[in-house]
Amino acid sequence: MKTALLFGSSGLIGGHLLNKLIQNNDYNKIKIFVRTEPEIEDSKIEIIKTDFNNLKNHIEDIKGDDCFFCIGTTKQNSPDKNQYKRIERDLPVEIAQIAKANSINSFVYVSSGFADPKNSGAYLRYKGEVEEELKKLNFTKLVIMRPSFLMGNRKEKRFGEKIGIFLFKLLSPLFLGPLKKMKPIHSEKVAKAMIKVANEDIQQSVFESNEIANLNIN
Repeated sequence: MKTALLFGSSGLIGGHLLNKLIQNNDYNKIKIFVRTEPEIEDSKIEIIKTDFNNLKNHIEDIKGDDCFFCIGTTKQNSPDKNQYKRIERDLPVEIAQIAKANSINSFVYVSSGFADPKNSGAYLRYKGEVEEELKKLNFTKLVIMRPSFLMGNRKEKRFGEKIGIFLFKLLSPLFLGPLKKMKPIHSEKVAKAMIKVANEDIQQSVFESNEIANLNIN
């Protein structure tokens, strides 16, 4: 039996991931790292109220087998540039470094389609930079998920994103060849895929949106 560590349990993917981990018999403990305690009760769950600005206080907490990182933000929610960079760029790297130092075997990171450290946009550039830093840590298993537009019920309203998803779904049959990775994907499918790749002998380490969709997920 294994211990899962989950960062971002209240998000679109993380919420599904938490539910799937609870149902999964491979895990007997799920540590969720949160700013505010959620209203959830399950014998598997250990809630760790986390000061994300002082992660050195949580070195002993960041121990287990599989670490799943789903934390993300938007410029609307984090208008301060330094805070935005902290969440998107620095936080996943710092957590991964602690996880590696604590001999955690696998690290599964939710990146983004078209992540690129040379991109002119901060979001895709930070995602790309994180990917490069994670690769340097040499985890036994590192998996990077690059979903395109995410479908699912968000807690906050993102009108522009909804329009984008609608258009992408409409145009999805035209996305062939290199454009396949632009197809929208449901957040629950990403969550299922994260658990699958953490627990099976799958050699691939980077999954584009269409490759996530093509995984044989029950």
